[in-house]
Amino acid sequence: MRHDALIVGGSFAGLSAAMQLARARRNVCVVDAGAPRNRFAAASHGFFGQDGTPPLKMIADARDKLLAYPSVEFIKGSVVAASADGADGFTVSLHGGERISTHKLLLSFGVQDGLPDIAGIGERWGKSVLHCPYCHGYEFGGRSLGLLFHSGAPADHALLIAEWGPTTLFLNGGEGPDAEVRARLRSRGVAIEPGRIAGLEGQGTDLAGVRIDDGRLVPVEAMFVAPHTRPASPLAEQLGCAFDDGPMGRVLRVDAMKMTTVPGVYAAGDLAMAFSNATLASADGLMAGVSMHRSLVFGA
Repeated sequence: MRHDALIVGGSFAGLSAAMQLARARRNVCVVDAGAPRNRFAAASHGFFGQDGTPPLKMIADARDKLLAYPSVEFIKGSVVAASADGADGFTVSLHGGERISTHKLLLSFGVQDGLPDIAGIGERWGKSVLHCPYCHGYEFGGRSLGLLFHSGAPADHALLIAEWGPTTLFLNGGEGPDAEVRARLRSRGVAIEPGRIAGLEGQGTDLAGVRIDDGRLVPVEAMFVAPHTRPASPLAEQLGCAFDDGPMGRVLRVDAMKMTTVPGVYAAGDLAMAFSNATLASADGLMAGVSMHRSLVFGA
């Protein structure tokens, strides 16, 4: 069977796209490996009507609703290869060897976060080491907060974090911001810690403080980190899609209709957005699904 659309990645963006196509009565296949980017978080915040709901539950509920449509097929697994098939479509290969053909292809497999090599960060990721203050800052409101500075990230991001609580900018032995930015930070009460970090400490996944290599423990209950990102799959490169450099990593280039530089290949969600969260990824997927359907109808 040749599907109208095949979606690689069944999280917020992919399922939102699939829903639009299913409601347009198109044959849709969703392939998902079951490892969404936000699986480390206990709850998703700020999502319309779902504030505080675990992201894995949100995904499971959305998948159940999608599978109520008879034209939808869901496969749990990984796509390991994709290529144009010479018949105005694409063929993908699954990890188990199965091959699937489709007219249109959506890449919504997201990105992987590359965390700094600092003891104590990995096990606290999504719990007390965080990325987005809008997603998780409220829960730590009024408590001692930290921001890890690294090259490429704006140092004055600490001014934003300070909206949620007293903030320390950790330079981790680096040069850090210039004098003008330092003055702005100090005027807002942001402390600057220049020392190199030996590790994060606390009970379990809680954070109590940041140990500096001179032995001091700086009290911090949540640390914000902007990770470097990379695509969670090599499929876009295999297909020849172009990327642009983003602030945290490469971003798949798409046009206003969410199509990549390869005709018939679309992308949505974190993979194709410089800044995103669950709400934005879902909206991006909705747009991609509508665009794919219109392309099936009108061509191009």
